[in-house]
Amino acid sequence: MSQQFDVIVIGAGPGGYIAAIRAAQLGFKVACIDEWKNAKGGPAPGGTCTNVGCIPSKALLQSSEHYEQAAHHFADHGINVEGLSIDVPKMIGRKDTVVKQNNDGILYLFKKNKVSFFHGRGSFVKAGEGGYEVAVGGEKPETLVGKHVVVATGSSARGLPGAAFDEKLILSNEGALALTEAPKKLGVIGSGVIGLEMGSVWRRLGAEVTVLEAMPTFLAAVDEQVAKEAQKVFIKQGIKLQLGVKIGEIKTTKKGKATGVSVAYTDASGAAQTLEVDKLIVSIGRVPNTNGLNAEAVGLKLDERGAILVDDDCKTNLPNVWAVGDVVRGPMLAHKAEEEGVAVAERIAGQHGHVDFNTIPWVIYTSPEIAWVGKTEQALKAEGRPYKAGSFPFIANGRARALGDTTGFVKFLADEKTDEILGVHIIGPFASELISEAVVAMSFKASAEDIARICHAHPSLSEATKEAALAVDKRTLNF
Repeated sequence: MSQQFDVIVIGAGPGGYIAAIRAAQLGFKVACIDEWKNAKGGPAPGGTCTNVGCIPSKALLQSSEHYEQAAHHFADHGINVEGLSIDVPKMIGRKDTVVKQNNDGILYLFKKNKVSFFHGRGSFVKAGEGGYEVAVGGEKPETLVGKHVVVATGSSARGLPGAAFDEKLILSNEGALALTEAPKKLGVIGSGVIGLEMGSVWRRLGAEVTVLEAMPTFLAAVDEQVAKEAQKVFIKQGIKLQLGVKIGEIKTTKKGKATGVSVAYTDASGAAQTLEVDKLIVSIGRVPNTNGLNAEAVGLKLDERGAILVDDDCKTNLPNVWAVGDVVRGPMLAHKAEEEGVAVAERIAGQHGHVDFNTIPWVIYTSPEIAWVGKTEQALKAEGRPYKAGSFPFIANGRARALGDTTGFVKFLADEKTDEILGVHIIGPFASELISEAVVAMSFKASAEDIARICHAHPSLSEATKEAALAVDKRTLNF
C-alpha cells in the first residue's frame, strides 16, 4: 500500500530540503526524495550546492587562499615560511569532510523536523483522486502519494557539443573540484562564477590559467565599473583572459604518456588560435534537471530549455504541483531556491510567502570577492532612470589596511529624487558578508541617507559601506 503524505518534495538541494522542513514546521506530513549518493553509496542530501557546488568550492577557495597568503603575503607580517608545500589530496580530503558534515546536518534536520526521507530518484507516476503518485527508484522501489508535490530537482552543468564531460580531461564543476594535483596549464571556457572560482583555486596552487569567454565584455551582468576593476585585478594575478572568442573544435590529445586538451578558437580579431592545456573546465551555464522526472505522465509543462513553467508564486500548470530553484525561471542561486522553498511551503499553508528577485544578492567568491544587489549603473542608464552614484575605496579604510587587502570599493546607486537605494556593488575583502547590509536596506526601501546616518563600528570594513552612502551626497569623511 502506498504511503500518503500532505507534501512530497522531489529533490533535497537548498530549495527542496528547506521546503520540506518549512512544510513540516507548518504541521504537514512531509516526504523528501533525493538520489544523490556519497562515495559509499549512501544518501548525500544537499544537491549540487552541498556536494559539487557552493560548499566544496568554498572549502577549496579557503585552502588555496591560505596557501597563497603563506607563499606571498605572510612575510609582510614578519612571518617567515620555509619549505612551503601543498598536499592536494589532503586538501581534497578536507573538502570531502566539509561536504559530509553538511550532508549529515541535513539528515539530522529531517529527523528533527519529522520529515520522511527516501533515497532514490523521484518521478511522477500518475494523478489520482488522493493526489499524485510519485515513484522512488533505488534498491527498494516505493510509491508515495502526495496531495501537494514540490519539484526541486536542480540543474546540471551544460556541456559543449562534441566535448562531453569525462571529468578527467574535460571537466564540469564536479571534476574541477576533484583534481588530485594542480595542472600545469588549465583552460576555462566561460568567465562566469564557477569558471572564475575554480580558475582562482588552481591558479593559486600553481596552474597557468587561461579563460576563454564568448562575450566581448568581462562579467557582463556585473556593474561595469566593478567588472573593469575585477578584470584588471585578475590579469595582475596572472589569469589570462581572452574575450569575444568563438570556440571551435575541442579534442583530447596524447603525447607519450601525457594527455591534454586542444581547443581551437577564433579570437576577437578574427585570427585562428589554439589553446593546449592539461585540463579544461567548461563553465557555460547550467540546464534544468527534468530528465527522468516523467513530467509527461501527469501533463506537467516544460519550456524549450526543459525548465518547469511556473507563475510568480511557483505554481505549475497542474493543481497542487509547485516547482522551485534551478529547475524554474530566475537566477540559479542556492539562496534564491531556499527563499522559494519557504514561500511555497507557506503558500500551501494558506500564508503569503514572498520572494523579491530585486533583493537577491549575488556573490563571486574570488579574491577580491565581488557582490551586488539590485540594479547596475548600466541598467539604470538603459531604463532612463535618474540616479545618483557614490563610491568609497577600501584603500582609504583603516580595517582594510590592517588586513593588508585594500583592493576594490563599495558603490551605491540611489534614486535622484527620493534617494531610495537602487543598487549596491562591492568588490573587495569580505564583500559576501558586507552585501547583507545592503539587502536589508533595500528590502525596507531605505535611502542612501539612512545608511549614511547609521553608526558603524570602527575600525571595520562596513565603514566603507557608510562612506559610499555618504558619497552619494558628495560628503565622504575619509576620502
